Amino acid sequence: MKRTDIDNIAIVGAGGQMGGLFVEDFTRLGRTVTPLSRPYSEEETARALDGCDLLVLSVPVTAMDQVLDTMLPHVQTGTVLCDVGSVKVQPMKAMLDKYDGPVVGTHPLFGPVIPDGFRPRVAVVPGRDRDAEAAARVSALFSACGYACFDTTAEEHDRAMALIQGLNFTSTVAFLAAAREVDNIENFVTPSFRRRLDSARKMLTMDTQLFEIISEANPFLQETNRKFMAYLGLAAGGDLELLAERAQWWWRNETY
Repeated sequence: MKRTDIDNIAIVGAGGQMGGLFVEDFTRLGRTVTPLSRPYSEEETARALDGCDLLVLSVPVTAMDQVLDTMLPHVQTGTVLCDVGSVKVQPMKAMLDKYDGPVVGTHPLFGPVIPDGFRPRVAVVPGRDRDAEAAARVSALFSACGYACFDTTAEEHDRAMALIQGLNFTSTVAFLAAAREVDNIENFVTPSFRRRLDSARKMLTMDTQLFEIISEANPFLQETNRKFMAYLGLAAGGDLELLAERAQWWWRNETY
């Protein structure tokens, strides 16, 4: 019989910001949600996963293997295993290698506080061809919370996020590190430069470790950095008009 509902949900990492957000979201939908936070006792874990339809792993990619080894002995047949991390190739491989049941990778493309006017989306990755139905159930759950879902692959996701998150972090770090080498540069700050500083403040003063981890875990970051260097080479050669024309694509195709 096909499963179309997700009623009982366990969330590992429920004490974190994103885990806590989904505890609130799914509870608001009337689902039974069991939060799991470290330390994971065997008794607590077994109780949380008894009759669980969906096990959500809201943990760092560096903790994935350890968390899987702790949880999977208690996971019952048919439970959907799902992560919500910012990279997909590495954690998807870990889940698929260790679990023969339905696997769905997801990446909510937003933080715990969603800005006004921003359309929150969730990337959804079926683990195997046979997991398409499980992915549809997970998408329906997130959609009920008000999030727009779209299907992708682990590679397509990580190639995109190597730029959206990884290159954004590495280029910002390099730019601001270079800028501080200019004597008395603080006297020359313009409104547009101040906006860039304000935009980078949280990433570089509060979330540096997070961005370092997800950037290093993305297998396509170095390739993306090299492509960016090629564009910088065009700029160094004076081809700014060409680059500006290519950059204007974002406003000609404003569907985001």
